[in-house]
Amino acid sequence: MKTNLFIVLAFVTLISTAQTTRKYSNEFMNIGVDAAALGMSNAVVSQTGDVNSGYWNPAGLINMEDNQIALMHSSYFANIANYNYAAFGMPLDDQSAVAVSLIRFGVDDILDTTQLIDDQGNINFDRVSTFSTADYGLTFSYSRKLLLKEGLSYGINAKVIRRIIGDFANSWGFGLDAGIQYHSQSDWKFGIMARDITTTYNSWSIDEGKFEQISGAIDGQNQELPETTEITIPKLQIGVSKKWIFHYDYSLEAAMNLNVRFAENNDIISTSFASINPALGFEFGYIDLVYLRGGVGNFQNELQIDNSEELTFQPTFGVGFKYKGIHIDYAFTDIGDQSAALYSNVFSLKLDFSIFR
Repeated sequence: MKTNLFIVLAFVTLISTAQTTRKYSNEFMNIGVDAAALGMSNAVVSQTGDVNSGYWNPAGLINMEDNQIALMHSSYFANIANYNYAAFGMPLDDQSAVAVSLIRFGVDDILDTTQLIDDQGNINFDRVSTFSTADYGLTFSYSRKLLLKEGLSYGINAKVIRRIIGDFANSWGFGLDAGIQYHSQSDWKFGIMARDITTTYNSWSIDEGKFEQISGAIDGQNQELPETTEITIPKLQIGVSKKWIFHYDYSLEAAMNLNVRFAENNDIISTSFASINPALGFEFGYIDLVYLRGGVGNFQNELQIDNSEELTFQPTFGVGFKYKGIHIDYAFTDIGDQSAALYSNVFSLKLDFSIFR
């Protein structure tokens, strides 16, 4: 009988995500982009206004004055998983703008040991191969000003999701986001971002031959072929921010987000209808050149071993440097390991094409 060291459990676990109605499907699309935003604990829905708005709130794309590109890289699980992001945005005219972005979250060079032992029980390392599991999110964004009110804009995202588990299984998914922003003349900014408003639908294709090879590899552990569809339920983000200028050279921007999931979970505010998780962030700037950022979010009521609950949170820190059209940012997304969430050193680069003019 064929046995397996790791891939049986890994594959069965991964492929079991393809259930009919998963509440937390495509979670890689919720990690976030841009070290500047991550350094503020993602509290940027109301004030985002560059190429990265395609992810945070497409309504903010209208604030770009020139073409922009953005790149980001971070690693998780001791560099086992890599998270990469690239985006390009451009204004179409004074009233509208577009952007396209790509996210990849993947683990490469995973050992496939399903064929390690042949039918005669012999171990043959030449039969071991490698494969990758990767999630891709391609987003097309459009933003436009609303003429009925000065400072008001809206944006929409069309998302294509591609998920691959080696040769074992793959899926395609599609969904829509929508956002609005309002920037008042008193420097208060407001934003709403509705993610997966149509529910993002994923359809899986599973190699039944390979599934049969591994699903019965362990006596008594045969697995049924899982459902091949999954749905990502909508999420809502509500943000408000304000910026102050001191002595012309110094600035301070403070922001708050309320992240709403329509499901009951461990968020600090949780009901059977929805759960709400606040995030707070700030950015201190000096002569529009150097930035210091901080934030706190991801408040969770975590169940302890004695069945008590403990409130945890995720503090963040970041710094940024801007020179002409070049923006370099860094963020550390869980100071002191206060949260059970993923944390990493994040670096990002943004380039404004005005530097070439």
